[in-house]
Amino acid sequence: MTRTSAVVIGAGMGGMAAAIDLARAGVSVTVLEAASEAGGKVGRAVHDGVEFDTGPSVLTMPDVLKSLLDSDRVDLIRHDRVCTYHWPDGASFDVHADQEATLSSAEATFGARARDELAAFLRYSESIWRAAAPVFVYGDAPSAGYAVRLGPRRLATLRHIDPLRTMEEAIRSFVREPHLIDVLMRYATYNGSDPRRAPATLNCIAHVELALGSWGVRGGMFEIVGALHATATSLGVEFVFDSPAQRIDTHVGMVASVHTDTTTYPADAVVANADVAHVLTDLLGQRAAEREPSTSGWTAVLRARRRDCAPNTVLFPADYRAEFRDLFDRRVSPSDPSVYVCAQERAHQRRGWPHHEPLFVMANAPAAAREDESLPERVLARLRTHGLVDDDPIVWSRTPHELAQHFPGSHGAIYGAASNSPLAAFQRPANRCTNPRGLYFASGSAHPGGGVPLCLLSGRAAARAVLRKHGR
Repeated sequence: MTRTSAVVIGAGMGGMAAAIDLARAGVSVTVLEAASEAGGKVGRAVHDGVEFDTGPSVLTMPDVLKSLLDSDRVDLIRHDRVCTYHWPDGASFDVHADQEATLSSAEATFGARARDELAAFLRYSESIWRAAAPVFVYGDAPSAGYAVRLGPRRLATLRHIDPLRTMEEAIRSFVREPHLIDVLMRYATYNGSDPRRAPATLNCIAHVELALGSWGVRGGMFEIVGALHATATSLGVEFVFDSPAQRIDTHVGMVASVHTDTTTYPADAVVANADVAHVLTDLLGQRAAEREPSTSGWTAVLRARRRDCAPNTVLFPADYRAEFRDLFDRRVSPSDPSVYVCAQERAHQRRGWPHHEPLFVMANAPAAAREDESLPERVLARLRTHGLVDDDPIVWSRTPHELAQHFPGSHGAIYGAASNSPLAAFQRPANRCTNPRGLYFASGSAHPGGGVPLCLLSGRAAARAVLRKHGR
């Protein structure tokens, strides 16, 4: 039997996951990466001898990662106190690794009724996850006829996914405590969407984080990149760095090869770990469907004096709903932004400077928008107000415009298209392309979506489709 060959464009999470599964099945795999190292949005930088993460800050659904690795290459850290939320009125709320501890924190901060409200919401959130995950997360991309093929019994379980209400409508039907509403609305930002319009199905994200849990990675999130790269290399995957794909050639409706500036790589299958719009428009010369982009963000790392804080911190504005009006209605950066903070020494036991640590901060911003030069100062002002920084210097930063330049076709959107309609799961590009045949998508802009575990699952879904096509 002739050995199947695959070219993977991009060495991000989805690309490496696809490469690993394909190589394990006996496929000859070459990964072309535009950058000088693997990782994609899971990046790193160095300042004054100290390395820090520049992308995702927590790991959820760790079993997805572990199932790909050929050994126990990643050491996870389970924190008792995972995150602290602060509001301008002085309220603070701690989220813990143990769900009961989180409920107790809600009671201690907001009262017994708030605990009961959150507990009821989390039961609802779990019911969505149990119904939605097999179909919309772990399974192949659903199509328009998918519901018919499920059959009456499995179709009946989908009533639990609550697709006809918005996230906000469902949250407010369970929870009256305004601070907890802010916490639960924020989960829409985990895929860059608007809780006022995103389907209530996305409320399952609360179950993933608050019940299934989140972890730090000893040594930093970039350790995930090293573990995936080492596993792929041990399976015979060839990585070619500093080699951006320039063109995909086809023959009679099938992919035939991928071109870089210097080399042509013949392929029976091409797995694109890049934004779908970039692949279709720039590499194939087709027209990509226009969809509302997810949010972007201004991100930075400060050389900050060590303080007593949680591994992760969220600073809310007085009117959190106004942030979504700015982002999605006005398409401008929030005038009063919420700020996410990750203290990387505590979160991941990364080594900092003698008296300072890397403090990662992020504020949401719209994709494909004019740069807001005042947003960083608004973020720093919020950090100073809460005592997290003084005059600590920024040692690395990235604007939405710079993100767009680094990841072609994304327009700066972090998570591909926003999920702001009940049909969003059906509109997200599938992992198998029909024109041309032999092209597969494995990224946060394809099924099942953005974030580390979902990008890994996207790569695995693309690999499954390749193997089915070639009878493996």
